[in-house]
Amino acid sequence: MTAQKLDGRATAAAIKAELAERVAKLKAAGVTPGIATVLVGADPASQLYVGMKHRESEAIGMNSIQVELPADATQADVEAEIDRLNADPTCHGYIVQLPLPRHLDTDRILERIDPAKDADGLHPTNLGKLVLNVNDDISSPLPCTPRAVIELLERNGYALAGTHVVVVGRGVTIGRSIGLLLTRRAVNATVTLTHTGTRDLPSYLRQADVIVGAAGVKHLVRPEDVKPGAAVLDVGVTREIDPETGKSKVFGDIAPGVEEVAGWLSPNPGGVGPMTVALLMTNVVEAAERTIRA
Repeated sequence: MTAQKLDGRATAAAIKAELAERVAKLKAAGVTPGIATVLVGADPASQLYVGMKHRESEAIGMNSIQVELPADATQADVEAEIDRLNADPTCHGYIVQLPLPRHLDTDRILERIDPAKDADGLHPTNLGKLVLNVNDDISSPLPCTPRAVIELLERNGYALAGTHVVVVGRGVTIGRSIGLLLTRRAVNATVTLTHTGTRDLPSYLRQADVIVGAAGVKHLVRPEDVKPGAAVLDVGVTREIDPETGKSKVFGDIAPGVEEVAGWLSPNPGGVGPMTVALLMTNVVEAAERTIRA
């Protein structure tokens, strides 16, 4: 048995095609969705990631706003840019690219973002709304990567209702927030949150219909830990220097061989990553749509 591939690139392309149509309708109504990024410093990986977001958003007709500050920018400098974007009617959603330089108070900066313009969906206000809302429609931005996991499964025909999802990893980006979405009545999954401190982690994994590996530990989930036919999504990232080439190489949380046991597999790279960018843009387009309905 070889797992069916959950192709994040193809699924993201479908989402972006849908977004292009929604952007065109918004423009016809006099609104051009605007996405912005705040980049402090010149970290090459961050520059690459931010550049990709802007290229993809521009490709579907969105307005792209790039804010770049030097690595020695002060707390006041960054907060002034946050305030400017909060007040800018052409910006409907934005992110502050992380990590920020150590001298800056990251929490204070992220909490200063207008929750309505929170493109990542991780502002404390928006997470709080998600905690309180199990049944009703949601009118606030949703966490991008957890939403990407769900969209990738559902758009490939996987029914999550009634399934047992085991999440490995307790970070805010995925681990601590994904259960809020999965346990909503609209999805109706059951979630077990595990992490690197969990005793006998394999015993939990072997019970799972769905495994989301998001701990950032190379090859943490082994073939013998996976229930035959389970859906497995690799979201973790570990970077190591290849001794032969001297270049950085990316490894996921899912070990080789899992594809021979699982029924569905989202690889890394090429799985949830492209979906996260598509859902980031979705958050911004939805924010622009809300300005028309308001």
